Amino acid sequence: MKHLTRRDALRLGGFGSLALAWMMNQEGRSEEPAVQTVPVRNARAKAVIQLFMVGGASQCDTFDYKPELVRRHGQQVNFRVTGGTIATPGPVLKSPWAWRRHGQSGRWATNAMPHLAECVDDMAFLYGMHSPTSEHSAGQTMQVSGFLMPGFPTVGAWVSYALGSMNRNLPTYVALPDPVGLPWTGTVSWTHGFLPAQHQGTSIQPAAANPVPDLFAPRSAAFVTPEAERDGLDLLARLNREQLEHAPADSRFEARIRSYELAARMQLAVPEVLDLRHETEATKNLYGMDRPETRDIGRNCLIARRLVERGVRFIQLWVGSGLNGASGNWDSHTDVRPNSDFERMCIRSDKPIAGLMRDLRRCGLLDETVVLWTTEFGRTPYSQSGVGRDHNGNVFTSWMAGGGIKGAASHGESDEFSFHAAHNKTMCYDQHATLLHLLGIDHERLTFRINGADRRLTDVHGHVIEEVLA
Repeated sequence: MKHLTRRDALRLGGFGSLALAWMMNQEGRSEEPAVQTVPVRNARAKAVIQLFMVGGASQCDTFDYKPELVRRHGQQVNFRVTGGTIATPGPVLKSPWAWRRHGQSGRWATNAMPHLAECVDDMAFLYGMHSPTSEHSAGQTMQVSGFLMPGFPTVGAWVSYALGSMNRNLPTYVALPDPVGLPWTGTVSWTHGFLPAQHQGTSIQPAAANPVPDLFAPRSAAFVTPEAERDGLDLLARLNREQLEHAPADSRFEARIRSYELAARMQLAVPEVLDLRHETEATKNLYGMDRPETRDIGRNCLIARRLVERGVRFIQLWVGSGLNGASGNWDSHTDVRPNSDFERMCIRSDKPIAGLMRDLRRCGLLDETVVLWTTEFGRTPYSQSGVGRDHNGNVFTSWMAGGGIKGAASHGESDEFSFHAAHNKTMCYDQHATLLHLLGIDHERLTFRINGADRRLTDVHGHVIEEVLA
């Protein structure tokens, strides 16, 4: 008997019969192996959780301790201004938050994020991160895709393309936006770019009444009867048949077929992932779900752990929104003191992310999951508006933890004011190269040919940061 392809199945019977056939064929079967496009060697990790602080989290008030800022506080310094910061710097601004050493490593952190400060021995810090821009949208696009201009695949899409799925019931790449709103560039933040469309990130909003739009018919759609659905599927089968005849090589058609298959499976799998009733109260409290100020990010962090448990390769978790200008994110132009938006962002994310780190370790998942905390750029060491800080692409801090990362390690250094990268400057290319290396992928071999050029995530740049590897 001839083996039917997905296209054959759609041509003959439409989505309904395909979903039915899939569910019948899966009875008693194990998951199929991942489809990989590049050789994988010595992988240390299977999954990635990318934690993105929207708005430019201040390194001067979190992890990059500089005694000179304390000593020169209030003084006017002739800073070499570059990278889009304001032309007339204000006086040097020390952090209003107290610095203290933490852990066996003695790593410095402020009391703005006390829970994450307790996790520093698991983290490897990149103190010399640099961005060529200090504009929000371009900076965010740079950190998630390696390019300033939109349209290029994000790192999650590249991981999906390279490694395929570990769980056919769930998307390979999931984005968890902050419930307060989308990031600066909206849904483009998890785009597949020029890669096949099936590698687009799937947005899930656990706090929403409809976490995955269009996965289920809304309750108001009383007209979606079994007869109407059958008529719709017949129409869909006919349209697919016509599309197949006219454009058999169109990757969007292939992605459409795959999305219909995945939707059928997700109707069963997604409700189970989002159902937290079987999580203990102690676990929920670990993530801060018992308090209103930490509940939203805590829920998303707990969902991220559950997604990793179920074989999702790449989870992109956003903290902050770009919908309301400098409000509701880390964009600390006016104030970095207590009771500011900066403090609110720290409170919203500190306990949930620390809870995620601890829970991953408790479940035995931290050793095979890379956790990456990053932002689009840093902030200035001098004041703006008296007690705020301006954008600063010259230097910022990221940290990595988990699968294959050496805890308490560090790489790079800012200057004495934390204004420029002074030693071992790193960029997103190096971070992405390291991330791929931990997944067993050579970043120079992960390519996709488009318009006559072999494109890659790291463009023509990037080196694995050996100092942070275990």
